[in-house]
Amino acid sequence: ILQILYVITDPSFYQMGDPIQLKDEGNKHFQAGDIDKAIECYTSAIKVCNDKKVLAVIYRNRSACFLKKENYANAASDASKAIDVDAADIKALYRRCQALEKLGKLDMAFKDVQRCATIEPKNKTFLETLRRLGADIQAKLKTTFSTDSRVQNMFDILLDDEMEKDKREKAANNLIVLSREDAGAERIFQNNGVPLLLNMIETGKPEMILAAIRTLSGMCTGHKARAMAIVNMVGVDKMCSIMAVDNEEVALATCNLFQCINDSLTGGDKREYGKEEALVLDASKDLKTILLSLLEMVANKKVSGHGRDQALNLLSKNVPRKNKKDQDHSRTLFTIDHGLKKILKVCGQVSELPDQLPLTDNTQLIASVLLNKLYDDLKCDPERDNFRDICDQYIKYTIHAINTISGLLQGPFDVGNALVGHQGIIEMMVALCASEREVDQMVAVEALIHSSSKMSRASFIVTNGVSLLKDIYKKTKNERIKIRALVGLCKLGSAGGDDYSLRQFAEGSTEKLAKQCRKWLCNPQIDTKTRNWAIEGLAYLTNDADVKDDFVEDEIAMKAMFELSKDKTILYSVACILVNCTNSYEKKEIIPELVQLAKFSKQHVPEQHPKDKKDFIDQRVKRLLKAGVTSALAVMVKADSSILTDQTKELLSRVFLALSQDPKDRGIIVAQGGGKALIPLALEGTEAGKVKASHALAKIASISNPEIAFPGERVYEVVRPLVSLLQTDRDGMQNYEALRSLTNLAGFSEKLRVKIVKEKALPEIENYMFEENDQIRQAATECMCNLVTCKAVQDRYLQDGNDKLKLLVLLCGEDDDNLQSAAAGALAMLTAAHEKLCTKLTNVTTQWLEILQRLCIHTNPSIQHRGLVIVYNLLNSDNSELSKKLIESEMLEILSVIGKAADNPKRQDAIDAARMCLVKAMDLGLIKPFTLQDGTGG
Repeated sequence: ILQILYVITDPSFYQMGDPIQLKDEGNKHFQAGDIDKAIECYTSAIKVCNDKKVLAVIYRNRSACFLKKENYANAASDASKAIDVDAADIKALYRRCQALEKLGKLDMAFKDVQRCATIEPKNKTFLETLRRLGADIQAKLKTTFSTDSRVQNMFDILLDDEMEKDKREKAANNLIVLSREDAGAERIFQNNGVPLLLNMIETGKPEMILAAIRTLSGMCTGHKARAMAIVNMVGVDKMCSIMAVDNEEVALATCNLFQCINDSLTGGDKREYGKEEALVLDASKDLKTILLSLLEMVANKKVSGHGRDQALNLLSKNVPRKNKKDQDHSRTLFTIDHGLKKILKVCGQVSELPDQLPLTDNTQLIASVLLNKLYDDLKCDPERDNFRDICDQYIKYTIHAINTISGLLQGPFDVGNALVGHQGIIEMMVALCASEREVDQMVAVEALIHSSSKMSRASFIVTNGVSLLKDIYKKTKNERIKIRALVGLCKLGSAGGDDYSLRQFAEGSTEKLAKQCRKWLCNPQIDTKTRNWAIEGLAYLTNDADVKDDFVEDEIAMKAMFELSKDKTILYSVACILVNCTNSYEKKEIIPELVQLAKFSKQHVPEQHPKDKKDFIDQRVKRLLKAGVTSALAVMVKADSSILTDQTKELLSRVFLALSQDPKDRGIIVAQGGGKALIPLALEGTEAGKVKASHALAKIASISNPEIAFPGERVYEVVRPLVSLLQTDRDGMQNYEALRSLTNLAGFSEKLRVKIVKEKALPEIENYMFEENDQIRQAATECMCNLVTCKAVQDRYLQDGNDKLKLLVLLCGEDDDNLQSAAAGALAMLTAAHEKLCTKLTNVTTQWLEILQRLCIHTNPSIQHRGLVIVYNLLNSDNSELSKKLIESEMLEILSVIGKAADNPKRQDAIDAARMCLVKAMDLGLIKPFTLQDGTGG
């Protein structure tokens, strides 16, 4: 009894059944279109079927299901099992042929359909498939042999030293282009291409190395298996040694190769490979090897400055998490444990001293940016404490330590600031300032500049170090030290920010400092690095309104700054100057009650400089535009991503928004490439920066011709930032201007309308059509008016159970002309597109006829015309009852009065529409011809 109970309570007991019955049930589901249920039935039947012939039929049927589901690997497998039982099973053979063709196995598919055609020689389907597959195979073979011979020919030319230079260059370019196509990359790989590319690298000729590296990059892009094979064939050490050479172009190309490999190994390849997908490739070992090798390059003396820059760039781009929601930050922790001291060593290098690491002008800044990104990626206090402890242990109270602190102050400021607070550090800086050795003075002054970013620190140095900086400035004959001392004084003099009441120095002192900075800036005889320091000084001094007003008056100084901004290391400083000049920094709201309270309690109350009022700001913006600031900003946006930090992007976004406030200036911004430059700023960076850039885009897109402002495919990239401004947490002005810009884009092309719909903007636009604010509601309705020609939008209005159409009808009854015009325009287009909506319109509200009559007698000719078009659409629908109801109402009198009116150019559209309505009513037999008189129709 217990055994019987066990069987009955076992779930598998109920799954047992008659295989024939299960097969028939599966057939019914298949015919009904329920493929998933059919597969379940066939699978259950297979489990209980012992008859080989019946089993073959079930497998054949399930193969058909898998074909429907586009699961071609399983379809081919099931068909093969049926063929194993009956080699002449024509249905199974043809199904396997179809599956194999989809999997790209044309030769095997050809054999299957050939057997089918042998069994049924007159079957047109088999004969047509046989012909088509034969042609496809021939074409593929032709391409393959052609590509193979081309690949071999290119290598022969490239490795022939006696070949003409032009031919070799052409062969190199062809090889690179071929590697960027998947078929071409595979042919190069299969034709012994990697060893041949290594031979090209071994020639030592830069042009050959570049061609080989770029070809390898193409081969690794988007193909995990091939990328892993190439990593193992070439070797990570070999790639690092190539990147280490003192050639900027070669280092950059190798950096790109590493990036392509990283993207492919970490899942950048999204394509499907059919059955081959079952092969699991573990890339973790290769990725770890690459990371360790890059960290080794950072502090290796044999690595060139350019190679070191690219190693740091790769770490900066690929180690910290791109999305903080991703919980895995193990790469960051690994990098800190194995490489933080190496990065700190780069920051501590003093190029003027002997036996230093080879560096470029950008290296130490790139290292600071990397330190900042690593620190920001840490998730908890123990991890941050570990980072600080490693930095603390590294600092050994030497000139290198002071330089390392400068690097940290430019990166994770909190870590650097804590180190400056250690006993003896400030004293050491002061002692180095007093040193007779110029390199000591230079390092110390730079450290003082970077460490005085906070008011408390600045106040300390103002008290203890200003006199020292002044002495250095007056006594030194070294221009490089002199400018640094001046920048230190500039920074200390501007420690109060734009608060007029917190001036550190006497009246007029900051203007004198700024004048000297501008003098250095405009002197082309001085080396670029020294002139860059002058910009650094102005970045602090332009907090003072007198200084920024003087600066924008000096067009020569502005143009010199724009020219120097091509040097990536000063992007942040230039951005700071522009933010200060346009007053586009974040301003705290001043609440009068709190000001009174602060005065009463004798607390500090910030004061605004008279020249920081709107009129002065507007004048400064005009002068910046005249000097070509937009072109300079466009160049800055194109800078290397590791230098162009998210904070710098936010500053540039703020400047763009300030420049685009006046509609009259937006044409200049567009003409100088501002529209294109704003797109990357709106898509990447801090949240605040993206919002500011999107807002600036909205201002430009609302009044500009999209073709001119955003040429080519860029116009489609603009849609997403604009849609992001429709979110409810954005302010009303951002909502309004986003709606206006989307209205402009929606009126431009069907492709743009489809793009707006795909970005899920419709629900937001519909919500704003209910908005209490008249301007926002009008803008949303105008946007919808331009979108309703899109099929996806019309489908929303056709759906039952919503008030979308009712809202449009009610908006037609509002008092605002612009709102009425937009709503009536949308209704006119919807009723013209779908007769169903004509009937639906009359059911959404009892007021529909009254609202329609008001539109038709409106004093505004445009609104009247739209109303009459709606009436014509209703008459033109198949609903005879609706047509009769319209003509039996006062609408007939309205149409008659308008239709009888004499021709009038100002109202001709409305008159013509009324006459069309009357003619339609006559055609329907609702009125007789004599109704029309005076030569207007009957």
